[in-house]
Amino acid sequence: QVQLVESGGGLVQAGGSLRLSCAASGRTFSNYAMGWFRQAPGKEREFVAADGWSGGSTYYADSVKGRFTISRDNAKNTVYLQMNSLKPEDTAVYYCAARTSRVPSMRALEYRYWGQGTQVTVSS
Repeated sequence: QVQLVESGGGLVQAGGSLRLSCAASGRTFSNYAMGWFRQAPGKEREFVAADGWSGGSTYYADSVKGRFTISRDNAKNTVYLQMNSLKPEDTAVYYCAARTSRVPSMRALEYRYWGQGTQVTVSS
């Protein structure tokens, strides 16, 4: 079993930055691919970014490419999402997820463990 706890969300003006953290407990963190997803009101959950077990493979949604960076610290069992140049359309609840594979995926259904989410609100 893996428990995931996100933090770092909040209210920020357009153009600003936030760094989300996701602390994992339970099984060996380094064996899991990690992903970030988000869900805005009235919309489906969508992929944001994913990182493989060693950080060698990273994927980004086109909408965040060049602005967001996923990284992980296996020693701290933590994955991060650095978000720069934020836009109002980035407003959503952000979730981290763990996949029981070292290969990252952009599909939410392939992630077994999920955090409770953290709200990010970007004002215009």
